[in-house]
Amino acid sequence: MNFSAAIRQVGNVSVVEVKGKLTSLESGALRSSIAQLLTEGRKQILLNLTGLTYLDSSGIGDLVHTYMSVIKRDGEMKVVGLSDKVEEILKITQLYQVFQEFQDEQAALRSFPDNGSQRKTVLQFVRPKKN
Repeated sequence: MNFSAAIRQVGNVSVVEVKGKLTSLESGALRSSIAQLLTEGRKQILLNLTGLTYLDSSGIGDLVHTYMSVIKRDGEMKVVGLSDKVEEILKITQLYQVFQEFQDEQAALRSFPDNGSQRKTVLQFVRPKKN
């Protein structure tokens, strides 16, 4: 598999599930997916990178470009599902300081403001029971 980006909506958040290799051969594919979301007014974006197997310098450039595009439109972009390899690349490039990372998708979804009914439902599951 080269690269794919599947988009689904969870409340007000657009979850972009990235799979495959993000390299110079696929340069622009992620950018165009994010640009389309921004054109539609969708500014709360969660990149689920669980399926990202490889990232080269062009892929890093795509991540930075998409992040900057979202921020310039007063949006938020967060990431979840970093493999050890991708996390290492983000640390080496110091990008781990830019991208807000979460351990799981539910935690990331809860972190977005005003995520509609999805947010309320998720919060109900994490409240401890009182005895």
